[in-house]
Amino acid sequence: MHVDGLDAETLKLLADPLRARIVTLLARESLCVCHIVAETGAQQTNVSNHLRALRRARLVETEPSGRYVYYRLRPEAIEALAARLGELARTARSTDRKRPCP
Repeated sequence: MHVDGLDAETLKLLADPLRARIVTLLARESLCVCHIVAETGAQQTNVSNHLRALRRARLVETEPSGRYVYYRLRPEAIEALAARLGELARTARSTDRKRPCP
């Protein structure tokens, strides 16, 4: 769902504290589920569910490595979101319009 150029679903995904922590961890390095569980203390099934949601939103991608699957952040997805937020800020800065009350 897009709200005035913003992807509300992506913002909702990133608003979850554990997902935000996972995204922050993946910004630093590619990790498998076991690493994320160790770093966050969350249950493996919970981490896997969050990663599945982030993958569906195309915020992360996977790379198989033997028996493991590594997850990494897709920087272009974050950059696109940041660009949309930046445009909103620029619009807010450049306007002094005020709608009159009836």
